[in-house]
Amino acid sequence: QVQLVESGGGLVQAGGSLRLSCAASGRTFSTYTVGWFRQAPGKERTLVAAISQSGSRTWHADSVKGRFTISRNNANNTVYLQMNSLKPEDTALYYCAANYGDLIVLSQRTYADWGQGTQVTVSS
Repeated sequence: QVQLVESGGGLVQAGGSLRLSCAASGRTFSTYTVGWFRQAPGKERTLVAAISQSGSRTWHADSVKGRFTISRNNANNTVYLQMNSLKPEDTALYYCAANYGDLIVLSQRTYADWGQGTQVTVSS
């Protein structure tokens, strides 16, 4: 089990950028794949991006490809989500979640450990 804490959210104008961080506790963080999810009011929580244990493999949702980039630094137990060219429809509560193992899975039910979320609001 890992404990996850997100940070970096905030209010930004359309076209702007933010970098979210997901800090994990525990020495075995490198044995988990990590995903960034988001949930807008009244909508389901969906996977935005995911990264393998070493960071050699990533997955991004079509809606964010070319704008968002997931990365990780296992030396400091942190996963990042760089978000560029933000749009109002990116407004949501963003969560990071960890899944033990090296498979990138898209189902949120597979992820056992979750952070509390960080709010991202993009104004038009």
